[in-house]
Amino acid sequence: MSDARRAFAANPFAAFLATGFGSGLSPVVPGTVGSLVGLAIGWGLSRWFATIHIHIHVASVGPVVGLLMSGLFVGLVGVAVSGPVCRALGSEDPGCIVIDEVAGQLMACAAVPLFWPYSSGLAEACAWIGSFVLFRFFDIVKPGPIRSSQELPGGWGVVVDDVLGGLAAAAVLAGIGWLAARAGWI
Repeated sequence: MSDARRAFAANPFAAFLATGFGSGLSPVVPGTVGSLVGLAIGWGLSRWFATIHIHIHVASVGPVVGLLMSGLFVGLVGVAVSGPVCRALGSEDPGCIVIDEVAGQLMACAAVPLFWPYSSGLAEACAWIGSFVLFRFFDIVKPGPIRSSQELPGGWGVVVDDVLGGLAAAAVLAGIGWLAARAGWI
């Protein structure tokens, strides 16, 4: 915690953003807590994007694109703010930096509005939970190129693996949604 205080003293705004509004300071599973923050933001943004998009009874692309762009924006902010915080903490990817989890979770959430904007509440809830579980899986396991992306310099190495993990989670969730729609389950 003293290291985190040092980072906040050196650059309070960057540290606040890099720690996911302080969620990365959680004493247990800070990455999971940061992902939950991303899930809550993703849910709220999807509702907002849906209200500004024309409502039709088919999958809505507006919220999907909005969530993807939001994830990319948060990821770019994460690249900028995590570098100084990493230097202040003397670590390449300290656990308290969770803006990357927020960005990755937003990317994972992007698949939810593809198939669940007008389905039952249970199916939609399962999709949101699925985006969280799949993102955490890809964030922890880091298969293939996701793991190697951590070798990128500075804030890029902190953020890119989570953005890729979020995209992988979204792809899997979209595939599950497509299969469920073809089977008539949603």
